[in-house]
Amino acid sequence: MKKILNDPNDYVDEMLSGLVAAHPEYYRLHGETGKVVARAQSAQSGKVGIVTGGGSGHLPVFTGYVGTGLLDACAIGDVFASPSAEQIADALRCANHGAGVLRLYGNYGGDLMNFDMAGDLVEFEDIKCTTVLLADDVASAPFAEREKRRGVAGMVYAFKIAGAAAEAGLDLDGVTAVAQKAADACHSIGAALSSCTVPQAGKPTFDIGEDEMEMGMGIHGEPGVWRGKLRTADVIAEEMMDRLFADQPLVAGDRVSIMVNSLGATPPEELYILYRIVKARLEGAGAQIVMPLVGRYATSMEMAGVSFTMIKLDDELEKYLTAPCDCAFWRV
Repeated sequence: MKKILNDPNDYVDEMLSGLVAAHPEYYRLHGETGKVVARAQSAQSGKVGIVTGGGSGHLPVFTGYVGTGLLDACAIGDVFASPSAEQIADALRCANHGAGVLRLYGNYGGDLMNFDMAGDLVEFEDIKCTTVLLADDVASAPFAEREKRRGVAGMVYAFKIAGAAAEAGLDLDGVTAVAQKAADACHSIGAALSSCTVPQAGKPTFDIGEDEMEMGMGIHGEPGVWRGKLRTADVIAEEMMDRLFADQPLVAGDRVSIMVNSLGATPPEELYILYRIVKARLEGAGAQIVMPLVGRYATSMEMAGVSFTMIKLDDELEKYLTAPCDCAFWRV
């Protein structure tokens, strides 16, 4: 393992300390454990709160998207590990402004269990909670079994859209409905060229040949749909778009946003090479592209690879997607 760190056991605590030190206008630590990141300035009374949570190692997801027009608080665990129920409960309390709290997070077993337990803890404090799960990874289960899919970069769109709906003053049921619509509209596919290394493990999460790639691999190294020789950028992009179109067919006039996302080590230059094909395929289908995102939005430590996320928009989703937001990693 070759990383810039001190004690691997202090990796997350020191990262969070540095995050809030670098961006005090956006973030503060909340709670005794130091594993909850909240807005530097709490939102106004009566606004629906939005909380997420998950393992570290995915910046800007999860903690980075705390901010105006986005999340109110985030509970963060060790690298690739769920936060505890107590940490999530702290985040729910912090995000409660009197109008209830939406729990918005990815479809992973540990997170499901701990978010449910946290909801039970705060229920006795009269904090009403609802839940929306992101299950957008098309490689992890067929469309007919979509509830089994993993949540990946689609959560960035859901954070943005739900956050704008809450900022606009919708009640808890309204924000939840918008968030669910956004989650249902997201379809993602990833491709990995290399592994990443969890600091406490000290070795790569999986082995992959220098001349190999894996289509459909998950953000924690979960198996994909095939492994083989590294293809060219255009061939990779074409297959990824084929898989998205198979899951969400488009017709002329559809409005979509598309995210071309680095999984950590892939540089912007390579993302733009891929975006040429993405744009051509969407326009070839007669779709109108709204606010495309090309960059590092949801990572997997230093994994080399890319994910595409497509969200089909209606008037409501587009309004909230393009509404203002502000955090250290994204401003609209």
